[in-house]
Amino acid sequence: MKAEIRWLVILGTEKNLFSIQSCLTVAQSLDDDTDIAPFAEELLKEKACSDFDGLQDLVVEAYELSQKGEPPYDPFQKIATPQSQKEETQTKYAFKPPETMPDWSEAESLDRDGAEDFMRRLLTSAQEIGSSDVHISAGARPFLRHNTAIQYLHEDALAENTAYQLNVALLNSSQKDVFDDRLDLDFALSLGQQQRYRVNLMMQRAGASGTYRVIPPEIPKLQELGFEDMAPISKLLTYPNGLILLTGPICSGKSATLAAMIDDINSTRKEHLIVIEEPIEIVQTSKSCQVTQREVGKHTRSFSKALKSALRQDPDIIVIGELRDLETIEIAITASETGHLVIGTLHTSDAANTLNRVLDIFPPSQQMQIRVMLSHALRGIICQRLIPSTDGHMALAYELLLNNTAVRNLIHDNKPEGLSNVMETGSAEGMRLMDKSILSLWENDRISDQVALQNLKSEIKRQQLRQLIKLQRPTHETS
Repeated sequence: MKAEIRWLVILGTEKNLFSIQSCLTVAQSLDDDTDIAPFAEELLKEKACSDFDGLQDLVVEAYELSQKGEPPYDPFQKIATPQSQKEETQTKYAFKPPETMPDWSEAESLDRDGAEDFMRRLLTSAQEIGSSDVHISAGARPFLRHNTAIQYLHEDALAENTAYQLNVALLNSSQKDVFDDRLDLDFALSLGQQQRYRVNLMMQRAGASGTYRVIPPEIPKLQELGFEDMAPISKLLTYPNGLILLTGPICSGKSATLAAMIDDINSTRKEHLIVIEEPIEIVQTSKSCQVTQREVGKHTRSFSKALKSALRQDPDIIVIGELRDLETIEIAITASETGHLVIGTLHTSDAANTLNRVLDIFPPSQQMQIRVMLSHALRGIICQRLIPSTDGHMALAYELLLNNTAVRNLIHDNKPEGLSNVMETGSAEGMRLMDKSILSLWENDRISDQVALQNLKSEIKRQQLRQLIKLQRPTHETS
């Protein structure tokens, strides 16, 4: 493409007038000797740019710059990385069991003390290499969840008695009695100041099964988690009241984000913050705020009972580890309307599904009233997920909905299907669709072509990305 077009693309993407993806798609349909005016017209025709006056000004500026010299780089090549290099990077960061991992061939002959030492070494090794979960289940091979993928630790399935002995090895006598009686147990396990795990034990058809979630040893900062634009998220945490919903599937990093949000509030505001969790994962010590942490099952019977009690404890901010039932959600919405900032989590995948989940839990006779309450109380929804990155770790993709007049009307009128359009047009306010976040990660070479294609929700976006990949690497086949 001519220098004038390359200048136009650089200027336009820097001003967020259009995206590099749109420019690459248009470039594919034109000849290399196309002038800047037809290129700009094609951007308007494809609705890649809606600011006609702004585009006209950029065309003039880009043409003048091209008369003075070449642009500093070629924007059409900036995000292109050879597939061979990506494959080499992925191979470099392939999973390797740590040398400190205990020998599984010895597991069947362990006594009580040996089983406890085995489990300590196993959990320590998993934390050292950055795995998120350890699974020990009777009748199955033990495995780690490492960057969302299953990595087996032994070739043979565990015997029933071996799985039971390993899973109860770190329990105290009262916990063991509860597990033997109820056949289920949730608790937080501490093996030292820097080692905490969220544990779920259960009995299943083949015997005992345990899942050990590794809790980060330090509270992460919001700026470190991977949010590209911190301003709108930081603003959400400054409101005196309202409802903030943090959502995502299991293993999406919600716990880390929630802990970082609490720490941000704890460091910047001077108020009473009550946190209700099951169990307490990351311990929050009081800084500028007075922080009260309660664990469901240990300090209270349920989220709803703890939330009712919290309203009588003079809180300014209430954090609810999970909005799981009608009563809890109803109290949370009411509290957010009556002068409290309420932050809660849900297992949903996007903003529209989150609103549907909240509303559908209520009987039809209440839904209109709840829609009205929610339309005014909601401050924002953060939906996130973690996807494998090219550096062997995980990249954060997220969707952000901020409540404004358009969003409020859609909630009030029960039209959540219109949220995507509002979020698309509300990017200047900080709103972001999940697909945009995924494409941004791909642009910056944080995720591979295949991962991007697998995670895009819109089929149109997938088709556009396939075209971009072919334009950059014509000989590369992408499924």
